Amino acid sequence: MPYCTQCGNQVGTADRFCARCGKVQASAAGAAPQPPPPPGPQYYAAAAGVDPMSRINAVDSRTASLLCYVPIIGWIMSIVVLASVKYRDDFETRFHAFQGLYLFVAWLITDWVLSPMMSGPARFLFGFHLGPLLKAVIIGAWIFMLVKVSQRERFKLPVIGNLAEKSVSEQRV
Repeated sequence: MPYCTQCGNQVGTADRFCARCGKVQASAAGAAPQPPPPPGPQYYAAAAGVDPMSRINAVDSRTASLLCYVPIIGWIMSIVVLASVKYRDDFETRFHAFQGLYLFVAWLITDWVLSPMMSGPARFLFGFHLGPLLKAVIIGAWIFMLVKVSQRERFKLPVIGNLAEKSVSEQRV
């Protein structure tokens, strides 16, 4: 049984056109075309109507900036923004990506270093665990930044905002 040379659909020996794509088929007297090779990942993405490279292009800069401040997992979008060609010249979005990434680093330092240090004898100096308070401050900063970015306001957090601005300006050179 012959196959269509364009789409690989099985066609009859006497068919002049492919029933799926409409391509003119080789005559019945001619040699039957070989079946096409099995489709690759691009075929399945195109068949599903999805271009893998268009996903990041579909995200506008405000949404990308917002996603950089999602508590605990915003670092993933921050890295995507910083690695993306689309946001290479977008100062504001890159600023928010760096600031969100630095907030996550502050979370990690608090969770892995400061909380264990403050839970032992240091607890008696303060009378309470300082780690949960610092974590609450960082989560509050994430939520605060989500609100500011959603209102299209630029806010530079103390210390972390300066680091983010410096990182963005160093990459422009």
